[in-house]
Amino acid sequence: MSTPQDRPAAAAFRQRLSSGERLIGTFVKTPTTHTTEILGDLGFDFVVIDEEHAPFDRVTIDMLLLAARASGTAGIVRVAEPTPSRLLSVLDDGAAGVLVPHVSSVRKAQEIAAACRYRGGKRGFSNSPRAGRYGGRGIWQHVDAADAEVTVIAMIEDPEALDDIEAIASVDGIHGLFIGRGDLTVALGAPAMDSPEILDVVKRICAAGRKAGKPICMMAANASEAATFAEYGATSFIISSDQGLMRQAASKVLAEFAATKA
Repeated sequence: MSTPQDRPAAAAFRQRLSSGERLIGTFVKTPTTHTTEILGDLGFDFVVIDEEHAPFDRVTIDMLLLAARASGTAGIVRVAEPTPSRLLSVLDDGAAGVLVPHVSSVRKAQEIAAACRYRGGKRGFSNSPRAGRYGGRGIWQHVDAADAEVTVIAMIEDPEALDDIEAIASVDGIHGLFIGRGDLTVALGAPAMDSPEILDVVKRICAAGRKAGKPICMMAANASEAATFAEYGATSFIISSDQGLMRQAASKVLAEFAATKA
């Protein structure tokens, strides 16, 4: 098990992702700093604070991003909606990057990329929040560092995105693709996430990522499933969530005690 002191800095997350390093993360859905600290201490490369599907406000996200920094893991935020103000708020609070839902068109991908960068983009400037070290970074030092470090991952989870997947993957400022198998399964009316038609879509998105030189991130149930997706080209994996991991561990404990009953 690695410690925060001997792992790469969270600021290196984008470089690690882009280089194809295998990265392991999990969703954080519980609005407390403790789970993020535990996950970071265990050695997870990143956590995804799930504003889209969990009860987070800006203050809570700010605290969890601080916990991520303290425990040496990269704090990514899945924003509830990709408005410039939402993207700006989590980046100013020190997020290593954003996971953006429902990127279904080239135009949307371009707008998101522009909102997350200064040079050639439209990110509102301030070096006074945590991201700018509370003014410790000068104007251009902050601009250069932020543009070099912020990671933007587009979630591909809508059927219409498949028609433009190669163009979406090629958008400058989109640093990776996340394949949303759950949403795609529901939208396409497939029986399950491992149905042949969904696996074909996964392969298609992975191929577009390879062509554009963009890494692929996916959810995987376990190491075995991750190994299968790695064969398709995925390199980063989100395994369950803090709630899911707690449920698995608690269920195991109960089952072990149930098995000892006379």
